[in-house]
Amino acid sequence: MGRKSVRQAFRVGSDVDLAAIDPRGRPIGPKDKSAAAAELTGLGAQLDDLQEALIAEASGGGPRSVLLVLQGMDTSGKGGVISHVAGLVNPQGLAIASFKRPTPQELAHDFLWRIRKRVPRPGQIGVFDRSHYEDVLVARVDGLVPEEVWRARYDTINAFESELDSQGVAIVKCMLHISPEKQQERLLARLDDPAKRWKYNPSDVDTRLKWPQYAQAYTDALRACTTDAAPWYVIPSDRKWYRNWAIAALLAETLAVMGPRFPKPGFDVKAERARVQAAKI
Repeated sequence: MGRKSVRQAFRVGSDVDLAAIDPRGRPIGPKDKSAAAAELTGLGAQLDDLQEALIAEASGGGPRSVLLVLQGMDTSGKGGVISHVAGLVNPQGLAIASFKRPTPQELAHDFLWRIRKRVPRPGQIGVFDRSHYEDVLVARVDGLVPEEVWRARYDTINAFESELDSQGVAIVKCMLHISPEKQQERLLARLDDPAKRWKYNPSDVDTRLKWPQYAQAYTDALRACTTDAAPWYVIPSDRKWYRNWAIAALLAETLAVMGPRFPKPGFDVKAERARVQAAKI
C-alpha cells in the first residue's frame, strides 16, 4: 500500500472523534522544526508557480479558484497561518476575509449573506479567518438561535458548498486542533509580553470555560459537513511549525490536483516576436 497523500492524512469522516486526534500529532511529513522550515521553502516555490497558473487560467476565462477556510478555538493559529502560509504566495492573488461578530446589517440578512460576498473570484486563493461555521458554533454554544435553527444550517451549508464546488471553487476546510493546555500557555504568553497584549481579550477566558461545549459543537459540525465537495481536515496545531507545514502542503496538493493551465495565446507568437524585434526605438 502506497504512502498516504497529505489530504488523506488529515481528512476526517462523518464518524470523526476529535478526542482521538492528538493536537501534537504528526501523522505525515516533517518530524522537527528545521525539517519543516526546509520543506516550507520548497512548498512556497510550488505554491507560487501553481498560483500563477491559476491566475493565468482565469485571465483566459477559467472559472476556478481556491477557498481556504480556517476554524479553531482562540489561539489556535488562524492569524499565524495567514502570515506564514498565505504569505508564501503573491498577495495580488489573495482574497482574505475575517468574519467577526455580525453587524446589525449582516444580522438583518440570511447568515450566508456576508459569506457569499467574500467568495474568491476566478483565479484567486481566498482565505476565511473564521467563516459561515460560526453560525453553528458560537450561535449554538451561546444560544443565539434556537436548536432547530442552527441544526437546519448544516444542510444549508452543505448545499452552499456544493454550489461553490459546481462553480469551480475548490474548498479546503481546516479545523486547527489545539489542546486546552496549549491554549492556556498561549493566553498567558500574550499577557506576559507587552507586544502581544493587544491580542488578548478578557472574553477569551469566558469562551475557554465553554471548552466542552465547543468541542461537541465542532465534532457535530465536522461530522455533518464533511463531504466530497468540501471535506474537513483536522490539523494538529499545538506545534505551530507543523500546523503551518500541514496547511501549506494541503494547499499545494489541492492546487496540484486541480492542475491549473496557462491559456493558449490569442495571437501568433512567431509573428509577435518579429514585430517586437522590428520595433526599433
